[in-house]
Amino acid sequence: MTQNNNGGGPNGFFDVKKYFLAKNLTKDLPSSIVVFLVALPLCLGIALASGAPLFAGIVTGIIGGVVVGAVSGSQLSVAGPAAGLTVIVLNAITGLGSYEAFLLAVLLAGIMQILLGLVKAGTIANYFPSAVIEGMLAAIGIILIMKQFPHAVGYDADYEGDESFAQTDTHNTFSGITGALAKINYGAVIISLVSLAILIYWPKFKKGAMVPAPLLVVVMGIILGLVFGGGNLALLDKQFVNIPLVKSAGEFFTLFKSPNFSAITNKEVWIVAVTLAVVASLETLLSLEAVDKIDPIKRISPTNRELVAQGIGNITSGLLGGLPMTAVIVRSSANVNAGARTKMSAIFHGVLLLVSLLLIPGVINLIPLSCLAAILLMTGYKLARISLFKHMWHKGLDQFIPFVVTILAVVFTDLLKGVAIGMLIGVFYILRTNLRNPYFYQIIKDGDKKVIHIKLAEEVSFLNKAAIQVTLTSLPKGSDVIIDGSNSRFIDQDVLETIFNYKHNAYTKGIIVQLVDIKDKYDVPKLKELNYKP
Repeated sequence: MTQNNNGGGPNGFFDVKKYFLAKNLTKDLPSSIVVFLVALPLCLGIALASGAPLFAGIVTGIIGGVVVGAVSGSQLSVAGPAAGLTVIVLNAITGLGSYEAFLLAVLLAGIMQILLGLVKAGTIANYFPSAVIEGMLAAIGIILIMKQFPHAVGYDADYEGDESFAQTDTHNTFSGITGALAKINYGAVIISLVSLAILIYWPKFKKGAMVPAPLLVVVMGIILGLVFGGGNLALLDKQFVNIPLVKSAGEFFTLFKSPNFSAITNKEVWIVAVTLAVVASLETLLSLEAVDKIDPIKRISPTNRELVAQGIGNITSGLLGGLPMTAVIVRSSANVNAGARTKMSAIFHGVLLLVSLLLIPGVINLIPLSCLAAILLMTGYKLARISLFKHMWHKGLDQFIPFVVTILAVVFTDLLKGVAIGMLIGVFYILRTNLRNPYFYQIIKDGDKKVIHIKLAEEVSFLNKAAIQVTLTSLPKGSDVIIDGSNSRFIDQDVLETIFNYKHNAYTKGIIVQLVDIKDKYDVPKLKELNYKP
């Protein structure tokens, strides 16, 4: 399968006409507002959990939207600071002794990602089993529902955006929910319920298409937050968005930090850089594959180009004092569910982050987290809908079991560990299927004698060796055996050796073996032999 070049223009980069078409902008602009609202608290929460300045989280979100969005070939993926990197970042900042030395590691990681893209390492994304990706999406949906519930009903000390079961506040996902119920705030509950009602019912009105439901939710949330102020339903300060206040352009520019290039000889910096490059690239490829799954137009994103785009983004982030970034499934899913059509949604969301920081931080800080939690609850519901479970069940156990195992593993560990466990189960079922289908087996009666006809498949790989060997050694004595390779384009050398050895020794059991159209050696089929058309 070839990869679609979704970059846009004749040179594969940016087609202005395409991205500024009115029919696309009417979907991309409202979607960018939704992604902006979702990304804002996540950027701040991840920065806080990483031990980095809050400004660094916002800067990373801006770069992920504008820079990565412009270079990426993906139309719906959104990049920004990732929860999966917080532990690595926190330990790196502490271990390296300064934030500036850490920024150098981020820059080096970006260079490594560009190199990975150039050597086409992104093609490993083609080997992620579909059932595992579907399971990852459903797990993210369940995690969103469980993690946002505390914000919807009261307060959660865990940082916004955490996806791991074991939380940094010594709680886990379940105890976080029970803890929130013990601190329930009825003002937050009312805002959440009204927000959910708007998200569900507003799009059903024809006039609702003119005003995005999430924007209406935020306006309503601000109004109710002000109305509840000072009364029994008043929200606490920690139940609002808390964006840094920038009072002037001069103060804004003093917030940027530069990498410490003198730390280039520190081997620990290089270890952190390699770790960031590998983990960020894996998360990006997983996210990209997942977003392509839920893209209603079913476009295929160029994975190698995405690694290059992420590399450019991390270099820029390192130079400006930001955090490492990846393509992020939560923001990307919100983007898809909001109806985005092109990469302009991601770019606009980056611009909105910048504008909010410079021009309206006071207004942004009036937004209750409970109304933003409602938006993420709806996103989670759409990702983990019941119909998806039914669909995977009807596909058979070889798809359903890896799907469910991935969900459980991601929910009870974290994204990368969970996907790794799901991959192991998925690969097991793939191998199991391959082992069962290397040949067609038929027994024909010829008088009192049995003639066993084994017709090999079109492709017989090393993975089929064990099954063929077991079958051959279990054939009854005194049989006539025909091993037919007339349908085979390729037979692995190890399998050929097994077949030839069996023929050589079969006479000791009174078995006569006849080989039909089996060569001494097979070359790997070329694309043109398979009628491949790029």
